[in-house]
Parts: sequence; C-alpha cells; structure tokens
Amino acid sequence: MSDTIIARCEAKGLRMTGQRRTIAQVLQQSDDHPDVEELYARASKVDSGISIATVYRTVKLFEEAGILERLEFGDGRARYEDAERDHHDHLIDMQSGEVIEFVDPEIEALQEKIAAKLGYKLKGHRLELYGVPLKQD
Repeated sequence: MSDTIIARCEAKGLRMTGQRRTIAQVLQQSDDHPDVEELYARASKVDSGISIATVYRTVKLFEEAGILERLEFGDGRARYEDAERDHHDHLIDMQSGEVIEFVDPEIEALQEKIAAKLGYKLKGHRLELYGVPLKQD
C-alpha cells in the first residue's frame, strides 16, 4: 500500500476538511481495529473540536468510498481498518476482545483448492476465527 488514506480520499474526490484529515491520520496510524468511539477518543486528543457525530459521518463516508473496511466480530461494535492493507485473517479472543491478525500460507492454499474443487476461481475471502486462550492464568 503506497498511498495514505488522505491521498486515496483526495484521489476519489472527497473534500478533505481539517477534521477529516485528522480522522484519516488517526486511522492511518492505527495498528488495531478501532471502533468509532476509539477513533473519536484518539482524534479528539489531536483536535478537541472534533465531535463524535463528525467521526461517525467521516467513517461512513470513508467506508462508502471504499477507503475503510467495516468489520463486525460479534461484540456489537463495528470496527474499521484500512481497506487497502495487505491481506490477513483475524483470530478474535472471546474473553478479552483482542483481535489478532495472521497470515497462513496453508490456509490460503486450502481456500484456493476448495474454490477450484467447487468450480470457482477465488477472488477474495474473509476468515475470522473465534477462540479462548488455552492457558488460563
């Protein structure tokens, strides 16, 4: 991914206000999967004038433009990540809510094999695993 979120927004013709730029920058710097409330908390540290309504509207705009991907992991919170991040899958810790990103070449190959066996060329997929830690401290 060579372009920033801001650059991709501008390339799609989105009007980039200062607050939208702040929200985009916060998203660009996130290495987790923040929900709107987390984005608001982070963005308001940069610009105290940002309202949660502005964050909701901006996230919706970015999602509709294909800049962000909406993720739902069954906890009632929509989370977001850059739609152009390198492909990865997710393991969700059902106790803590932590989302762990991973890539496994064997899983990727198996999915391609299954699609081909069923007569399809795989164009994309989303894999979410849900689990609890084996070790309980």
